[in-house]
Amino acid sequence: MPELPEVETVRRGLIPRLVGRRIVRLEQRRRDLRFPLPVRFAQRVEGRTIRAIDRRAKYLLIRLDDDNTLITHLGMSGRMTLHDAASAAEHPFDRHDHVVFETDAGWQVRFNDARRFGLMLLAPDEAIAGHKLFSALGPEPLDDVFDGAALAGRLKGRRTPIKAALLDQKTLVGVGNIYACEALFLAGISPRRLAHTVQGERADRLVAAIKKVLHRSIEDGGSTLRDHVQPGGELGYFQTRFNVYDRAGIACPTRGCDRTVRRLVQAGRSTFYCARCQR
Repeated sequence: MPELPEVETVRRGLIPRLVGRRIVRLEQRRRDLRFPLPVRFAQRVEGRTIRAIDRRAKYLLIRLDDDNTLITHLGMSGRMTLHDAASAAEHPFDRHDHVVFETDAGWQVRFNDARRFGLMLLAPDEAIAGHKLFSALGPEPLDDVFDGAALAGRLKGRRTPIKAALLDQKTLVGVGNIYACEALFLAGISPRRLAHTVQGERADRLVAAIKKVLHRSIEDGGSTLRDHVQPGGELGYFQTRFNVYDRAGIACPTRGCDRTVRRLVQAGRSTFYCARCQR
């Protein structure tokens, strides 16, 4: 599933071509994704100008000039790609291109989702904060106000492993399996450590590591393991920087460490770590 860096990469790739542009055509090529697509979707979106594109957790928020927001989630395999509408015929539609819209500047955006776990919903701007998709979400890890003290407060009293706590979107948002493994490695914290023990200086280290890993991945265009591509079609390459994720049996990258990366399963997810460097 795309994590925060992949979604942020998509957001940044769409902004130059979409913000300030009017949607002149929307083609709905099926009735539903994870949920039914909005009623009268084309009629409600065509003619609207895109004011901004924001992100909350792993959701894109496409702000329209009628004070409505198009909430978009990429699901497990979704992607949004840009095409020049004038030459779009040279790039035939894929059978998983489920929603297509064009702007007055001649750009075509295709929402492709092979597994159909993504979603597109319309909601009034004022309803977004209290929307059921967002009301229970934790803080954004890249916000300046999110620091070690904020994380420590959310972990207080929790006896689940820290890795599981990081994946809980009520703790903080957008940090999935890849970036939780990488951040815990950089912070020198074992994924087995109980969450409530991550306090003080240890929480400060972990927040710094989370921010560092996420910023690096965004700069690299995200991680392309299977489905993720940037809107222009480019692949992300943060996977070339992985220290531990999916590197079981390979030497730990820490200088002087003689151990190999281990893999364990936590709550049905693979965790990768160094038993010597992470405590």
